[in-house]
Amino acid sequence: MRIGLIGTGRIGTFHARTLTAEPEVSELLVTDVDTARAGEVAAELGATLVPSPGELLTRGLDAVVIASATSSHAGLIQAAAGHGVPVFCEKPIALDLPGTADALRTVEQAGILLQIGFMRRFDAGYAAARAAVRSGSLGRLHTVRAATSDPAPPPAAYIPLSGGLYRDCLVHDFDALRWVTGREVVSVYAAGSDAGPEMFREAGDVDTAAVLLTLDDGVLCTATATRVNGAGYDVRMEVAGEKDQIAVGLDARTPITSVEPAAEASQGTPWPGFLERFAPAYESELSAFVRAVKGEAPNPCDGYEALAALRIAEACEVSRREGRPVAVADVT
Repeated sequence: MRIGLIGTGRIGTFHARTLTAEPEVSELLVTDVDTARAGEVAAELGATLVPSPGELLTRGLDAVVIASATSSHAGLIQAAAGHGVPVFCEKPIALDLPGTADALRTVEQAGILLQIGFMRRFDAGYAAARAAVRSGSLGRLHTVRAATSDPAPPPAAYIPLSGGLYRDCLVHDFDALRWVTGREVVSVYAAGSDAGPEMFREAGDVDTAAVLLTLDDGVLCTATATRVNGAGYDVRMEVAGEKDQIAVGLDARTPITSVEPAAEASQGTPWPGFLERFAPAYESELSAFVRAVKGEAPNPCDGYEALAALRIAEACEVSRREGRPVAVADVT
């Protein structure tokens, strides 16, 4: 297979290495607005450097991976659809619902495969939680708690372009909640705090957020996120039922210390960030994409999954702004 890669930043470079190691990939072609950076990646991995995305899509590709700036995703998806090229795209498709819907219409009309990069679906812990829910071993669920905590804020220039904490960060938790429980979120009540670094207030964003979500079967969920968790990178989910409860992301590397006298001190080093924590999941999602392109497996995360998660994030923005519960179905 000849696969193109658009974007050679941190995650794009990781994807480039994964694709180079993939047995089914015979040639990798890369491009980036930063041609020097793309050239370095191409030289390191023996990939073919292409001057622009437009030219890349004319090279007879079997598929393309989009890992460029968020603002470019929708246009690149539509361009790939115009060439009939299957797409893997990092989330989000777009930062708003109309832009996402427009891109999905183009994909549907072209009849191409579009897989979205919600990597937690490929993490062993989240997969085990999903299996436990479906097996019935937890009994009727009553509570789900999700948390994402970054050890340090992103660069100040990124914040105004990110879409905000709900769309950029918590959207992963929203997708994981839907995927693990198999249920839909019907309402949210969100709050946020900008009491941290000044750059969040300047961008109209928050550095910490909390959401109460109600599922369509009445299960209550909480999702929290922060950009300023100095203890380390911390991503967890707790799923509690009438029979049992389980936790994802709770191990020796979890950056939390128990102050109970009988508790043992943690011996692990916290994960430095998302790429290290979810490296196997990132590799697995691209392997799944290759299989889907070859027709050997179904699409594990199509664009409508991204639309559903973004709608929840949009509802959270409305809720935070207006200080009230918001029905997800009312957000269009």
